[in-house]
Amino acid sequence: MEPSIAEDFLLNQVPLRYRALIPPVLKDARAAAGVIAKAEPVLQVPSAEDNHGRLISWAVDLGIQKLIDSGRWPVSYRWRYFARPTGRYLQVILSHSVMSISQVADPSVQPRDVRFRQNARLNNQPYLGLREFDDARRVAGLPSFLLIHGQITREELVGDFAHIGIPHPIHSQDYIYKTPNLMDLPHPVESELPLVEDTESDAVMTLKEEIEKWRRDNGFDE
Repeated sequence: MEPSIAEDFLLNQVPLRYRALIPPVLKDARAAAGVIAKAEPVLQVPSAEDNHGRLISWAVDLGIQKLIDSGRWPVSYRWRYFARPTGRYLQVILSHSVMSISQVADPSVQPRDVRFRQNARLNNQPYLGLREFDDARRVAGLPSFLLIHGQITREELVGDFAHIGIPHPIHSQDYIYKTPNLMDLPHPVESELPLVEDTESDAVMTLKEEIEKWRRDNGFDE
C-alpha cells in the first residue's frame, strides 16, 4: 500500500467527521482519571502514581466503547485476548479493517513490539506494493490500524497528541501512513466534513474488493 493509497483508505475507514470525535474522548478520559485518582487513596501511593497512564488507558477504552454504543460512531467493537492470554484489549471493527488503541510517549515510532501487535501489523504486508513483500501480496487478513495517544502522569502530559496510523509490517520502519495530530481538529461540524462516499477512490474500491474476496474465500466475518 503506497502512502497515498494508505491515506485514502484510512480516510475511507475513519472519515474526518468521526476522527473529530476522538479528541474529546481523550480529554474526558484524562480528566476522569485525575478525579478518580484524587478520590482514591490507593491510587495516590507512588507505585500507583507511576502507573497513572494505565488509568488513562482504561478510561480511553471506556470512552471509545461508549462512543460506539451511543451510535455516534457507527462501527462495532469486541474485546480480544492478547496473544498470550494475560488480559484483553479493545478492538474497533471498521468496515474493511480493524483498529486497536495504544498509549505512547513518541508518536513517530510504533509501540512496544508485543505479539498481538506483531500479528496485526503483518496483515498489512499485502497492501504495501514493496519488493520485499512480493511473496506476500495475497490478502491474509484485515488491514490493521493503531490509534495512538500521548502518555500522561499525574504531574505531566508527555504529549498532547493523537494519531491513527497504519503500522509498517517491519516494526523499525514505524508507519506506512499516519494522520496529522487529531488534537488539532476542530469540533465536529457535520455539514463541513466529507461523507464516506467522498473518499471512494478507484484504488480504495479495488482494495476493498480484494478484502471482501478474502473474506468470502475464507468464510471470514469480523
